Amino acid sequence: MNQRLIGGVLAATLACAAQPALAQQTGNFTLGIGAHQVNPKSDNGSVLGGAAELEIGDNAQPTITFEYFIRDNLGIEVLAATPFKHDIDIKGVGKVGTTKHLPPTFSLQYHWNSRGVVSPFVGLGVNYTTFFSEKTTGALRGTRLKLDDSVGVAAHVGVDFILTERSSIRVDARWIDIQTDVELNDQKIGKATIDPTVFGLAYVMKF
Repeated sequence: MNQRLIGGVLAATLACAAQPALAQQTGNFTLGIGAHQVNPKSDNGSVLGGAAELEIGDNAQPTITFEYFIRDNLGIEVLAATPFKHDIDIKGVGKVGTTKHLPPTFSLQYHWNSRGVVSPFVGLGVNYTTFFSEKTTGALRGTRLKLDDSVGVAAHVGVDFILTERSSIRVDARWIDIQTDVELNDQKIGKATIDPTVFGLAYVMKF
């Protein structure tokens, strides 16, 4: 193989390696499959007139995202997941119950450098969290626990690491405003402030 041929092969290889990803254009959509970890804030509020301080546990679940681009680099994203399950503790007492929740989240997102190999983005939207399958144990065993649904603001930041023109690895973080009224035996006993930080990792495909 002569030097000219070697040089041509090397140049072509470098050109392919440096090939930018296609921009996120109007009408494109992406599908992301991954997992997210929901980490509630450390101070989750109190119930029973301040006599019981709550602690809500962490949980991770598979997630899926769908984003449709209404303008170049500007998309509307929907986040869905399998049900998250959280332990509910009272400080000094221990575990008193569990709950499950689904947190569908809608965000308007802007992406930078979508032709590059590293593309950051930010988003702002709304979250609707519905709680279900509440169960009690320990000191509250035998009582009826209910957490009301919540609607709040959701902020989103992340980075796409481009693999090919139509795929990337996404690392992201969200902050979600989740506050819920707590009822015991059909009587409101206080409010739980969950306000989690949500960390995610996903494989994203563009269509």
